[in-house]
Amino acid sequence: MEEARRRQMCLSYVLLLAISSLACVLASDADTIFYEPFDEEFSGRWIVSEKDEYQGAWKHSKSEGHEDYGLLVSEPARKYAIVKELEEPVNLKDGTVVLQFETRLQNGLECGGAYLKYLRPQEAGWVPKGFDNESPYSIMFGPDKCGATNKVHFILKHKNPKSGEYVEHHVKNPPSVPSDKLTHVYTAILKPDNEIRILVDGEEKKKVNILSADDFEPALIPAKTIPDPDDKKPEDWDERAKIPDPDATKPDDWDEDAPMEIEDEEATKPEGWLDDEPEEIEDPEASKPEDWDDEEDGEWEAPKIDNPKCEEAPGCGEWKKPMKSNPAYKGKWHAPLIDNPSYKGIWKPQQIPNPIYFELDRPDYEPIAAIGIEIWTMQDGILFDNILIASDEKVAESYRQTKWKPKFDVEKEKQKAEEEASSASDGLKGIQKKVFELLYKIADIPFLQNHKFKILDAIEKAEKQPNLTIGVLVSIVVVFFSVLLKLLFGGKKPTKVTAEVKKTDAAEPSSIQESDEKKDDSDDTAAPRRRTVRRDD
Repeated sequence: MEEARRRQMCLSYVLLLAISSLACVLASDADTIFYEPFDEEFSGRWIVSEKDEYQGAWKHSKSEGHEDYGLLVSEPARKYAIVKELEEPVNLKDGTVVLQFETRLQNGLECGGAYLKYLRPQEAGWVPKGFDNESPYSIMFGPDKCGATNKVHFILKHKNPKSGEYVEHHVKNPPSVPSDKLTHVYTAILKPDNEIRILVDGEEKKKVNILSADDFEPALIPAKTIPDPDDKKPEDWDERAKIPDPDATKPDDWDEDAPMEIEDEEATKPEGWLDDEPEEIEDPEASKPEDWDDEEDGEWEAPKIDNPKCEEAPGCGEWKKPMKSNPAYKGKWHAPLIDNPSYKGIWKPQQIPNPIYFELDRPDYEPIAAIGIEIWTMQDGILFDNILIASDEKVAESYRQTKWKPKFDVEKEKQKAEEEASSASDGLKGIQKKVFELLYKIADIPFLQNHKFKILDAIEKAEKQPNLTIGVLVSIVVVFFSVLLKLLFGGKKPTKVTAEVKKTDAAEPSSIQESDEKKDDSDDTAAPRRRTVRRDD
């Protein structure tokens, strides 16, 4: 009996879970107003604009590194336009409405848009193939980046009931666009209490009130009063708070012509000043290039250098007394300022009632009849996916967890691995750089001067072929200790290096020591080439 009772309880629990799960699914389906995963080819469901300016080619493509498909912007420096009409317009006036979509900037976004336009019902006679920048929308939402612009747009087009005009209202200080090349999901939640929340990857980045003048530019509700456009400033209106004192006069001892600086009469020429020496002289080591043509290049003149005689002297050339501030300098005289007795303040036109002012408790949202992507971009590789309109933000959260999050995690791990590999590569390059710096210092050691050019050739070859670095290092260490041992126990002294020497073709790094131990006359039989040593060598 007890066993049967337990089985019955387990079965009841399972049935309860199943019923709950089914209820969630049914509720989710009921709250999903529109969903486009782009799992299938989009043609036939989405209509590409046939307007001449939209030459960009849309493609049904996989996201890089995934099996998931999306709608791809396939060419750079193009205008794109595509639209999907909804079966029924979406009412934004009642209840919560959630707008959500994914986009991946696979090649980055230096200049271009990646936003969606939620179109209101179009005029009679409009066809989807005529979709363009002028097609009226209710909301524009999503990334836009170019130059100083870097924002996740949220723009509401609202009809002023007094004027009948549609006005664009932009969220102030919108969030920035993520700078990486990962898939990101953008969510806008419109609440019935006039609150709008903007999420990026499920994290709230902005919360505003649609009726607040502090949150939108321009404010949805116009000001009650405006400056009277017909009001003019009177001619006798004086806006000067201060005026020059009309009774003031310039003092008799005020000299406006006195200079700001005068010669220091007390100064004396420093001892050792070289009057006859110029500050610069012609470079005595310079010579006219062999290919210099006086007729074409003009008369050759040696470049100037600082006169070495002036370096130890206090100065060269003609000595002049230095200048100092003139104690008598006062500059131009101006009458002091006094309060203006006629001052009336800054003039402003009078305020009048604003003829287009209105009041409302809830925005008069236009319904969404279609979803359009109308962008211009300098980058290709923009991928749109999982476009959602829902009446419950939990539905949007569910799609983020099941559709977006797995892709993002895979991309994040791949990015991390690439960054670690890049960091390791940069570390190896840094080590190689320090090794080469050490080798160049070894080449400059005085007792290795007879081997310097062969060492330098080996280093240069290793810089071009990094896989030779260890071999070169070993070879140079062998040469270093071989020469050091000869000096310590063989009594041989290193010879001086002349300004220019003959040398054989560069030897392989592993044969540096062997080539150095050959007889001196072996260099005479090899094809010579000249190498000039730097002055600091």
